Amino acid sequence: MTDENVRDSAKRPSARSALLGAMFLMATSAIGPGFITQTTDFTVKLGAAFAFAILASIVIDIAVQLNVWRVVGVAGRRAHELGNEVLPGIGWLLSALVVSGGLVFNIGNVSGAGLGANAMFGVDPRIGGTVSAAIAIAIFLSKRAGVALDRVVVLLGVLMIGMTLYTTIVSRPPIGDALRNTVMPETVDFLAITTIVGGTVGGYITYAGAHRLLDSGVTGPENVGQITRTSVYGILVTGVMRVLLFLAILGVTAGGIQLAADNPTASAFENAIGDAGLIVFGVILWAAAITSVIGAAYTSVSFMSTTAISERTQNLLTVGFIAVSAIAFLALGAAPVTLLIFAGAVNGLILPIGFTVVLWIAWMRRDLLGGYLYPLWLKIVGMLVWLLTLYLGWNSLGGLSDLWS
Repeated sequence: MTDENVRDSAKRPSARSALLGAMFLMATSAIGPGFITQTTDFTVKLGAAFAFAILASIVIDIAVQLNVWRVVGVAGRRAHELGNEVLPGIGWLLSALVVSGGLVFNIGNVSGAGLGANAMFGVDPRIGGTVSAAIAIAIFLSKRAGVALDRVVVLLGVLMIGMTLYTTIVSRPPIGDALRNTVMPETVDFLAITTIVGGTVGGYITYAGAHRLLDSGVTGPENVGQITRTSVYGILVTGVMRVLLFLAILGVTAGGIQLAADNPTASAFENAIGDAGLIVFGVILWAAAITSVIGAAYTSVSFMSTTAISERTQNLLTVGFIAVSAIAFLALGAAPVTLLIFAGAVNGLILPIGFTVVLWIAWMRRDLLGGYLYPLWLKIVGMLVWLLTLYLGWNSLGGLSDLWS
């Protein structure tokens, strides 16, 4: 074996780890407390018909991430850096939106981690949230923070999926009804589709995996195959988790059981598994929350810096971001509803602005892609999805107007 082959074989495990880490960072960033609440609410409201909304959202999410990951990955530069190349200042506007929305939602993520710890161990949610934030900080203070980040999000992602799968099996959902409604829905709820699309690829989540891939060094036209596969796999991981959670709750509600109004998801797990259900729910909620804390902090800081800044400096900034989120949580108890509405509206503006930049580069700025010839079919698919992002953005402006009125 030549020296070059030895070096290549040594790189493969770390490359695989980086790809897995990017995939699961995107997926677990999407699977937060809000994801769990939305999935439960729509399952209770739509029943088996929610299956169609899930399928539609997965197709749309894949179209978004195929374009975002390919442009960012092939160009080898972060989204806000590319934005400033297209129109000076637009990248920093995008950064301001991501950081402000990410900070508010991270207060909610820390709160969710506290509630998860309370369900698992019965501890005060404030203590649980603070300890969870400290765990997230420890990851970024470790000497091999990148490796630790990748391994933690993969481990917790697999844990969430495994526990939800078990609950799904025990709850015995009507699989036939769900499959039938996937292609022939009894009800088509466009609000459900747009809401879960925004929750899966809205805000900072859009760029979490792509920016992680950049920091791992998997960039350039020569890596377009890996970039494409990883972006699709990330959405599929999120989709699997949503499908399993949907089926677990459907199995309970289809039997005529009324879920508790104050915490319907915990109620569903208790009805499916028994007394242990609350602990299982707590583990899933905590894992979802702490990975979202990590994802929101990591991605927000990536928009506060450039690829020229050292990894150590970025890690310290991320530590500071998590610390500020935790302090705000302790001071406020949770993100106020007004702030969450504001952050949700801001997140809704991130996708249309950022996606416009992505498509402009795909169509008009081949120079930023190193001469890479962007596939025509992907550009056309991107344009169709872009129209949806405008609709989501318009709805977000409505949320801001309601806040001001």
